[in-house]
Amino acid sequence: MDFLLTALKAAAEPTRLRILALCAHGELSVTDLTQLLGQSQPRVSRHLKLLCDAGLLDRFREGTFARFRLAAGGPSAELAETLVDTIPAEDGVLARDLEKLEALKRARTEAAASYFRDNAARWHEIRSLHAPEREVESTLLRLLPERGVHDFIDIGTGTGRMLELFGPLVGRAVGVDSSREMLTVARARLGQADLRNCQVRQADMYQLPLADASFDLAVIHQVLHYAEDPAEVLAEAARVLRPGGRLLVADFSRHALESLRADHAHRRLGFTDDEVTGWCRAAGLCCGPVIHLPGDPLTVTVWPATRLATITAAATPPATASRSGVS
Repeated sequence: MDFLLTALKAAAEPTRLRILALCAHGELSVTDLTQLLGQSQPRVSRHLKLLCDAGLLDRFREGTFARFRLAAGGPSAELAETLVDTIPAEDGVLARDLEKLEALKRARTEAAASYFRDNAARWHEIRSLHAPEREVESTLLRLLPERGVHDFIDIGTGTGRMLELFGPLVGRAVGVDSSREMLTVARARLGQADLRNCQVRQADMYQLPLADASFDLAVIHQVLHYAEDPAEVLAEAARVLRPGGRLLVADFSRHALESLRADHAHRRLGFTDDEVTGWCRAAGLCCGPVIHLPGDPLTVTVWPATRLATITAAATPPATASRSGVS
């Protein structure tokens, strides 16, 4: 009962109810909320602290910034959703807040589109060399566990395409990436798609700030060739998978296009099946049938694997320092 009283007291204030309603529509920073509410940063921060302490909001650190969204777990999460749903849709204050939020989202979308236009040539040049994206994506979707997926993680989410693809099919989706610019693009795309069950986090793929055995499905899509130590990336993905959870790795088969290393910062010129399946086994994963999708000249390979019931100590790598680069 104590948590309920604390949560109700925290929510029983007009500005804090407005914050809950806004954060139900996506992740927002203190700066976003000061702009939307027309209040000072210290005042908004105090409101946010009360709501977080009561378990009604989740707070996530991203570099020097913090972002907030409606709580996704814990005893107060259902109450938070109920409170937001109880606010009358015709409420004038809420309607104005949501209009401002839509304007903010449009501005983000325009900024993300500008960034993507400036960098699109890099992706388009590589895409022309391998199997069509639609074929790769349909292959990944066919490998979804039959029992369904509640918790999904996209490691190295980039522009958030895997979140868009899997988001409608899972209960909760988290994308992690080390690039703030990429996360800006991903947030804009998720906002456009209104995928409220999806969120993105700035994080190191070698040291995910996530609990052991907390996801049912992990995807590493076109990321491994940027990694200094692919084996450690796969071991960290295995760590956050529940027993029986599935990992899907999609990347290039071994090739000889040195231009990708020189012009596009690829650290690995693709992988052999033995390399990836060997790393998976060392991480405590059981490998499934490998799928090759030929292109000209690059072949995209999908390596499916399943987390075993236990991961031996020998399979778990020692903690490493945070890596720079793409994740």
